[in-house]
Amino acid sequence: MTLLASKLKENIYAMIPIILIVFILHLTVVPMTSVEWVRFSIGSFFIVIGLSLFLIGVDLAITPLGSLTGAEIAKTNKLYFVLLAGFILGFVISIAEPGLLVFANQVDFVTNGAINASTILITVSIGLAILVALGFLRIIFNIPLYKILLVLYAMIGVMAIFSSPTFLAIAFDASGATTGVLAVPFLLALSVGISKLKRDSKSQEKDSFGLVAIASAGAIMGLLILGYFAENLTFGSSLGLGEPSPYMFSPFLEEFPSSLKDTLLAFTPLLGIFILLQLVGFKLSKRPLFRMIKGFIYALFGLFIFLVGVNAGFMDIGLLMGQTLAEKELKWVMVFAGFFIGLFTIIAEPAVSVLTHQIEDITSGYVKRRLVLIPLSIGVGFAIAISMLRIMIPELQLWHILLPGYLISLAMMFFVPKLFVGIAFDAGGVATGPLTATFTLAFVQGAANAYDSANVVTDGFGMIALVALAPIITLQLLGFVYKIRTRKAGV
Repeated sequence: MTLLASKLKENIYAMIPIILIVFILHLTVVPMTSVEWVRFSIGSFFIVIGLSLFLIGVDLAITPLGSLTGAEIAKTNKLYFVLLAGFILGFVISIAEPGLLVFANQVDFVTNGAINASTILITVSIGLAILVALGFLRIIFNIPLYKILLVLYAMIGVMAIFSSPTFLAIAFDASGATTGVLAVPFLLALSVGISKLKRDSKSQEKDSFGLVAIASAGAIMGLLILGYFAENLTFGSSLGLGEPSPYMFSPFLEEFPSSLKDTLLAFTPLLGIFILLQLVGFKLSKRPLFRMIKGFIYALFGLFIFLVGVNAGFMDIGLLMGQTLAEKELKWVMVFAGFFIGLFTIIAEPAVSVLTHQIEDITSGYVKRRLVLIPLSIGVGFAIAISMLRIMIPELQLWHILLPGYLISLAMMFFVPKLFVGIAFDAGGVATGPLTATFTLAFVQGAANAYDSANVVTDGFGMIALVALAPIITLQLLGFVYKIRTRKAGV
């Protein structure tokens, strides 16, 4: 019960900022009906419970599975097996990522089915899987991370030149959505499992980071390639929103079948791999085996409850808030609301707390958690505020921000301690957690839907991409601070 209480406490704290912001907007400029308030409250409750159960499952089953699998893969010493295992594991873990499931459904909804959710899931998962296999090779052959990232983002830059604005925004958003609360700990555990077999402790430390960054590049590439084959698709400039149901609980009941289907489809391949590896490789004794089975049960129930809460009661309020502010032409309220949503939600993201503790431990206390958290939250706040500015200023396109942002990030890699390069690029996935991929994305899309000069597809997407970029720059700047402080201390 201690673990459940801890997770519940984390997720309640994560939800409080969103509830406060919604309450303040309700009292001032976006009044809601009692039915909307109750649905939002139930949705928030479901998310807290679902995410808590899911994260317990991650701790008990998913992370240990990643560590055990990484060690087993490396022990084989067979290159073809390493590549095949990397591809299969990358695909399976991507399919099961809650953030990607929500994002894929949102793309389907916003494009009125022109790009369906299954296409997004499969394309992103294939791209990620290929790059996970490449990430395994990097660890085994000691290829510096910055060289791999330079090549990958140079390729992405060339591909982006020939991409439509729609697929550019969706592709970069997908890279953040797919590296969420399931994929990040699993991929980090895989990295640690393989890198621990190296004798050099410094090499182990560096190789423990970077796989998430490489994998997320695969998501971008996959959707940019899809865009070339789907260039003749046409999308509406606004959402075809129907009348909301007058019945308070009907959306939750209607959401049960589809959420159950998504949950079973997401976890069946992962469970299959676990059973297979237990039979041929792990051969765990009863106690750890029972612990992992219990973890999978927690994760299954948690994901189901989470998806019901998100789709039936939570995201609708984000959409309503953004749309109402845009309809009332409260421009600066939109910008400031976006900033504070980013500022407070990133502080409360459970994965960010894990990351900041990890950085403090790795740097032996030279870089304190607060020193990481303050600039990180401000950076994410500005990223969402800029997303709102993109909606209000048609001339400001996504590539105007991403291109210089990534050029700066790639240039910084040559001057920052290499450990911080991996941490910074991995942190982009950590920052785009369940709150960003749900409420914040809906808030931005609601504003884009209602703003006269905006397009809900090209302007409604891109926010997650900007949120993912902010930590890459912020934490590399932090690497400079660490480098200077260690030099002064003579370390």
